Amino acid sequence: MNIKEGAKKFFEKLWFIIWKDNSFRGWVLSIIFLFLFIKLVFFPILSLLTGTSLPLAIVESCSMYHKGNYLSNYDGWWQNHKSKYSPYNIEKDEFEDFGFKDGLNKGDILFVIGAKPEKLKVGDTIIFAANQQNPIIHRIINIKEKNDEYVFSTIGDNNNAQLNFEKNIEQEQLVGKAVFRAPYLGWVKLIFYDWKKAPSDKWLCREN
Repeated sequence: MNIKEGAKKFFEKLWFIIWKDNSFRGWVLSIIFLFLFIKLVFFPILSLLTGTSLPLAIVESCSMYHKGNYLSNYDGWWQNHKSKYSPYNIEKDEFEDFGFKDGLNKGDILFVIGAKPEKLKVGDTIIFAANQQNPIIHRIINIKEKNDEYVFSTIGDNNNAQLNFEKNIEQEQLVGKAVFRAPYLGWVKLIFYDWKKAPSDKWLCREN
């Protein structure tokens, strides 16, 4: 048997085990194969295409939540939160044109693209590193230039005030910009460890 024939038989056997073998061994090997494919092939290709190391991100907190979320009352939400946007001259009509104007819910999966600093604008939802356990997903409320570089300021839609680490976000901290969401699909992962959080942080969100 030459190398070509040997390789053919190997892949035929592998194909059978992964896709047609209904035994316990077949199921285990199929799961391992899919895990390795997603981690070593799918995500690297997606990262290359989107220009970011984190092309898919799960919303793991309630900091961008609006009451009712997808069925939220925008007017009511704005009345409760408008005071924090006033110092940045962000008005109701302007906010209504922002992406994700109804916020993000815990468990949403975000599709993320590379964030070019010069292309970002107030109202964009960005993902950035901030020496926290996970990257932060918040909305830009101010942009300024310092030493020929852009510095960003964000806040969570559901937070009452800015966190210290989001007042001056450098270009190097940017991970990407959220452009699309798949509602709640991230709970497939969150459900396995969200129960470990403090009572005020776990499960469903509440508006502050």
